[in-house]
Amino acid sequence: MNLDDKKRIEVILNACDNKKAYNFVVLDVSKISSITDYFIICSGNNERQTVAIADEVLDRGLKEGMNFYHKEGFETGRWILLETDNIIVHIFHREERDIYDLESLWLDNNSLDVEQYGIKNWK
Repeated sequence: MNLDDKKRIEVILNACDNKKAYNFVVLDVSKISSITDYFIICSGNNERQTVAIADEVLDRGLKEGMNFYHKEGFETGRWILLETDNIIVHIFHREERDIYDLESLWLDNNSLDVEQYGIKNWK
């Protein structure tokens, strides 16, 4: 992981944490995926919170010079996807996260230590 990746991940995680997201997972999928290098996955308790989390990620990311070129899911707030550079952010309503269970599809020992970014609510 280069410094730019680490900084982008840190900005995104801290934005999510600021809006009280929880159950953070950061997956390095660079060796098993051609679409991206990292997945950041987190949860919110309701649709309003997931949209607020996504808005915070966009605001903070843009201030740091990140370009988000794909955004979807704002209409329902159940599963919001944001794509920037080599990171895809998945912000789930807690019920949707259980249904889709992305971690079990992609985990395969690729999880990064979220605590290194100072995230309080990672579980």
